[in-house]
Amino acid sequence: MAFDVIISGGQVLDGTGAPPYRADLAITGDRVAAVGRLDGAEAATVIDASGRFVAPGFVDCHAHGDAAVFDPAVQLAALRQGVTTFVLGQDGLSFAPGSAATVAYASRYFAAVNGPLTGRPLIKGPLVEGPLVEGPLTVGELLGGYDRAVPLNTAYLLPHGTIRYDVMGPSPAAPTRDELARMVGHVERGLSEGAAGLSSGLEYLPGRYASAAELTALCEPLGGRPYVTHMRAYGAQAGVGMAEVVEIATRSGAAAHVSHLHGPADVLLPLVEDALAGDVDLTFDTYPYLRGNTILAMVVLPPEVPGADTGRALEMLGSGELDDWWPRLAETWPRLTISHAPGLAWAEGLGMVEAAERAGVAPAEFCRRLLVETRLEAGCVTARPDEGPQGEDSVRRMLRHPSHTGGSDGIYVGGHPHPRGFGAFARFLGRHVRELGDWTWEQATVHLASHPARRFGLADRGLLRDGFAADVVVFDPVTVADRATYAAPRLPATGVEDVLVSGVRVLAAGEPTGATPGRALRPA
Repeated sequence: MAFDVIISGGQVLDGTGAPPYRADLAITGDRVAAVGRLDGAEAATVIDASGRFVAPGFVDCHAHGDAAVFDPAVQLAALRQGVTTFVLGQDGLSFAPGSAATVAYASRYFAAVNGPLTGRPLIKGPLVEGPLVEGPLTVGELLGGYDRAVPLNTAYLLPHGTIRYDVMGPSPAAPTRDELARMVGHVERGLSEGAAGLSSGLEYLPGRYASAAELTALCEPLGGRPYVTHMRAYGAQAGVGMAEVVEIATRSGAAAHVSHLHGPADVLLPLVEDALAGDVDLTFDTYPYLRGNTILAMVVLPPEVPGADTGRALEMLGSGELDDWWPRLAETWPRLTISHAPGLAWAEGLGMVEAAERAGVAPAEFCRRLLVETRLEAGCVTARPDEGPQGEDSVRRMLRHPSHTGGSDGIYVGGHPHPRGFGAFARFLGRHVRELGDWTWEQATVHLASHPARRFGLADRGLLRDGFAADVVVFDPVTVADRATYAAPRLPATGVEDVLVSGVRVLAAGEPTGATPGRALRPA
């Protein structure tokens, strides 16, 4: 027997939920060719996995790598956690489909989340710096730019907010019949070009303006592909958001997936169970941290500020119209750490209160200055009010639910982002499996690989089975761990030494090989 790659001597976690078993794994081309005892078999490459687990590559269900996936540091961060696939287009805002004006809006408004998209994704060959993409841009063009250009696989969700802006601009109005038809047309074309589903961000703009009826109409073409939503309300008000999810899924027939559903578990778990009892096909992702990371404008500006209209928003910030608003945020300032502040990089990593003290002004004034000088581009890490043992207990209870899938919500923009993009999957394994026992190793593989692959229609991923795509991670159960912290958020994880994507070794002895076999994945 001769193969291209043999991974020998490891304990196989095949993704079915079966306990690990001793086996060799053989790869021919981009496919798993055999799993079992392969004594006497030969291969051009042999990886000794003795003392380690061999598992299907992990699928990050919620990653803001739309532009960052081209960054070698981000690629290393993902691979060192065993992540082989990013699901992009999250929270209803990304770069396609849209006109030049739409691409510019999505790039500007979500700059602290997705970062700038350069010309590199649209150029085959060596990845060199290029000008910012100016649009227009289709889903097919964006996926084509990812394909075989990076070491990770990518799947893409159609972003509702981008589609709405392309048809209606920043208008808060309900769409006319013609406008709704044009939005549905965008969804149908995007699905035909390979999108894996539709996402919404109902606390962002312009997604916040959409009604359940509008979203239902856009979900109707999805078929079995998921509607993935950053809900309209979370926390204690999550019932409002979940009721809308159930309504949209029930009326449209779409599957539903809720983004970053963390806690409080006493509120959320009954909502999840009620939805499942009502025959809603519901899943959700969560990451193993308590703090969030987003654009500063969403956290601090009142609803009447039209953040989708940057010029008007800046005018309001400079005119004194919000003077009565700022005092209401006195309890918010201590919970904010500045993650991204172009032009004010000295403030990145500082709390809002500390940065204001260094600038010699009150926190409200420094925040206003930060928004104005960055043209609303600033980002922040946000501490939850329930941070502490109670909050961690909620996260642990949520991730143990069988409808859970792993997602980092990784944001890689700025000098001091949240550590979740660099450590979430390693933290799932090192802390929540090895240390806390929230999952067994086989359960972790289901939550992080096979379950999300099924949810996003990646029919030949997520399992180590003959004929499946050879996305494989080899990791040490004793040493796998996250190193990134809130103080030092960009440290890669440890314990994952070898990773293959489509049968090609992309990480060897913990270092990237430079190979770029990642595919733009289209649902089967």
